[in-house]
Amino acid sequence: MDQAGIIRDLLSWLEGHLDQPLSLDNVAAKAGYSKWHLQRMFKDVTGHAIGAYIRARRLSKSAVALRLTARPILDIALQYRFDSQQTFTRAFKKQFNQTPALYRRSPDWSSFGMRPPLRLGEFAMPKYEFVTLPDTHLVGITQSYTCKLEEISDFRNQMRVQFWREFLSNTPSIPPTLYGLHEPRPSKDKDDEQEVFYTTALTPELANGHVQNTHPVTLEGGEYVMFIYEGLGTGLQEFILTVYGSCMPMLNLTRRRGLDIERFFPEDEAKGQEPPIQLRCEYLIPIRR
Repeated sequence: MDQAGIIRDLLSWLEGHLDQPLSLDNVAAKAGYSKWHLQRMFKDVTGHAIGAYIRARRLSKSAVALRLTARPILDIALQYRFDSQQTFTRAFKKQFNQTPALYRRSPDWSSFGMRPPLRLGEFAMPKYEFVTLPDTHLVGITQSYTCKLEEISDFRNQMRVQFWREFLSNTPSIPPTLYGLHEPRPSKDKDDEQEVFYTTALTPELANGHVQNTHPVTLEGGEYVMFIYEGLGTGLQEFILTVYGSCMPMLNLTRRRGLDIERFFPEDEAKGQEPPIQLRCEYLIPIRR
């Protein structure tokens, strides 16, 4: 295997083990090389020092945990292998220019300091554009669920399918435009989980009395970045994680308060399909530049 292939496999392995002991000796043993040879090969292929890269990825993971859960800062620090809260705070402030406590409390979520996972040239930025939306009035049904950060992808795929089936069960045909709105918050009951509020919604004229027990929803106008997804429904959540983990930092964007918007354009014949179905989705994130 060529060096790029070896490092590509190693990067994938590292990403799944950031909360495990990753001393150079451990990583070198996994790769099957001496630590000196591995360090040199990693730097030659990626342009980054392996130890600094692991630390930057751990801090990026901890930043997500700070924003999306209520876990104590010390717990997050220990999970990502910092020996004390003081050590973690120093390293975090160096990478993000603010302390973990201030980062957690900030009303906006800046992507400054986030270190996307390295992909060795494989990554292609999805189509995106900046759009300004007016206030938009919808009607919808809001449901919620809780999950751990590690369970986000599977949970959200399952809940999205379940909520849309319930929402559309009484409609004679699938409307040409559907909205999915979601807002994650730290769980009040379990500090290592997040609670996600997901609203399935339509414009009032498309709902046309077919959907029961709806409530009015107003999408706040303002600037959004819109990413385009086309593919299997089972791949949408992974796409969203990529948008937040790689695209937002690469574009140096700040997420402001507001709801993330999924805007679907389904075909009517999709109603009877069993998942996975093909989707076309515009994914919009409220931003401040």
